[in-house]
Amino acid sequence: MSTSLVIQTSFLGDAVLTTPLLSQLANRGAVDVVPTPAAAALLVNHPAVRTVIPYDKHDAERGLIGLWRLARRLRVTRYDVAILAQGSWRSAALALLAGIPSRIGFNTSAGRLLYTKRVKYRADLHHAARLLMLARPNGRAPTEDELRPSLVPGQAERVAVDALLGERTSRGDALVALAPGSIWGTKRWPFYPELARALADVAQIVIVGSETDAPLGAAVSDAAPGAVDATGRLSLLASAELIGRCRVLVTNDSAPMHLASAMGTPTVAIFGPTVPDFGFGPLAPRSVVLGHDALPCRPCDRHGPHRCPLGHHRCMRDLPPNLVAERVRALLLSRDVVA
Repeated sequence: MSTSLVIQTSFLGDAVLTTPLLSQLANRGAVDVVPTPAAAALLVNHPAVRTVIPYDKHDAERGLIGLWRLARRLRVTRYDVAILAQGSWRSAALALLAGIPSRIGFNTSAGRLLYTKRVKYRADLHHAARLLMLARPNGRAPTEDELRPSLVPGQAERVAVDALLGERTSRGDALVALAPGSIWGTKRWPFYPELARALADVAQIVIVGSETDAPLGAAVSDAAPGAVDATGRLSLLASAELIGRCRVLVTNDSAPMHLASAMGTPTVAIFGPTVPDFGFGPLAPRSVVLGHDALPCRPCDRHGPHRCPLGHHRCMRDLPPNLVAERVRALLLSRDVVA
């Protein structure tokens, strides 16, 4: 049995999409993970993970001194293999300084010169599948079940969501979650207030997001006064618990989409400057992707710029709320809808 260390210090969504890899590695032995502090909170209950070791690379452990201190801590465990799910020079140097003899990552990564094995980066696969292939580079592509991300909210998260929803769960209303935020400005679809108003007669609207999404949440709740605004009020894992109780999530190409994939919540995912072909589409059953496929300027960026390079933002503005509402209603009415 081997002992593996997975280094994944990218965005929150990437951490969620790493969970199939963690489950695969756990079949071979103990698995520890080095994530960002924010992502660490998502993985604390995961059954495939023995230890979560947060790496605060932008603050408390920034720079070479912080890197060296963490490497010394990791060296004590004597890991057999490091999986570089985040491919920076810093992550590769961390594995090398920790004395890990086998270091595996993608052949396109910045830190690849420090790897002992380089795995072909498969642009044709979903990113969860790409990451999983780091554990079996010469094997078959993963099945749908193997590809599904997973998170495990605990009792504290269930209690927090119960307190937030209060009596609403006992009324029998279908819960529909809206996630209007994104750290990338052009990924934010502007019509969530109109969508909430259109769905208020068929569902209990809940709004999910971080504290920085609170102004967006307030605009949605103003449009649908009965909505429950959870922005900034729940931890990430509690947000996953809330999304898991919903019949549908409507979201931009952002972290809540991946939380829904992990919780199995059907998703209406709105893509503007990015496209699912980059490998980051929803993985939950019966999910629907909406995007303005006829625009020649799409995609314009791997992540999504803060402002539209052409100034019109048509990739989002040309997707009307009634279209999105139709997709949500279809998911609420049928378990057999297709995109």
